[in-house]
Amino acid sequence: MPQTETPGTEAVPRTRLRWWTELPLILLVYGCYSAGRLLARGDVASAVDHGLAILRIEKALHLNAEHPLNRLFTREAWLGVPADFWYASLHYLITPAILIWLFRARAEHYRRARTWLMTSTFIGLIGFTLLPTCPPRLLSAGHGFVDTMAYYSSYGWWGGEASAPRGLGGMTNQYAAMPSLHVGWALWCGVMLWRHGGTRVAKILGVAYPLGTALVVMGTANHYLLDAVAGVAVMGVGHLLAPRVMRGLDRLRARLFPRSTAVAGATVPPIVSGGCQTSAGERIPRQRASQPDAGSAADASPSDEGEDAAAPAR
Repeated sequence: MPQTETPGTEAVPRTRLRWWTELPLILLVYGCYSAGRLLARGDVASAVDHGLAILRIEKALHLNAEHPLNRLFTREAWLGVPADFWYASLHYLITPAILIWLFRARAEHYRRARTWLMTSTFIGLIGFTLLPTCPPRLLSAGHGFVDTMAYYSSYGWWGGEASAPRGLGGMTNQYAAMPSLHVGWALWCGVMLWRHGGTRVAKILGVAYPLGTALVVMGTANHYLLDAVAGVAVMGVGHLLAPRVMRGLDRLRARLFPRSTAVAGATVPPIVSGGCQTSAGERIPRQRASQPDAGSAADASPSDEGEDAAAPAR
């Protein structure tokens, strides 16, 4: 039987993403993120004031998750040391791994997910610039916080200056606490695992990873509870803006590369063989109407009847 294709199901070609264009883009965004943290150092006194203001707001709201978690992580090394490793490393390992996995295994969702992550990161940089904030661990001892990364520094590669390797503390901005992109990026990873993981284990990890990260950033005295809340809010705003950012990028690409955009957005031409039928013995199919006219069929000449028609007697 002839194979027919349902109209409207033809695939529309789209521009295919390549790793050699995606990798420089991601490195550029991460470079801007790192540079922005360094440039937005701000005044230390202002950063301390902002940190104390957050504590006052939390006290007025009867929120105090940081102190009990910090005391627990300081007292129990079996919790504090893994938490320090979590804070110092997973932020830089899990997020790129999820991006690579999406690119290779869930390509149809990659561009939206990547745009969401990058948009939220830039929003976070605005927060670092406008609101430099002293983390709990850098407040005076009278506020009751212990820097667990300095306390357990003999177990890892970091020193007493955030998660930077020993001797490189000057290369990081320790007052970029608001919002917490540790929590924001972890939330993004969790959503990707929940939506696209496809297994129960992936869904469990999708919930456990952002929740664990939120506990770690507070227990190690690197962030306040409101920092974590702000990180979630930043991801929410980035999620809402991602479609507009993609449309803007598409328009920019259309202006810069009009020819390639036109080719990529072209629709597939109609199938040439659609509606054609071939009778037994025919070499070339003829276009046939669904309801042939009876009169035209009667007037058909022998040449229209195909090669099976009887040849005239000689």
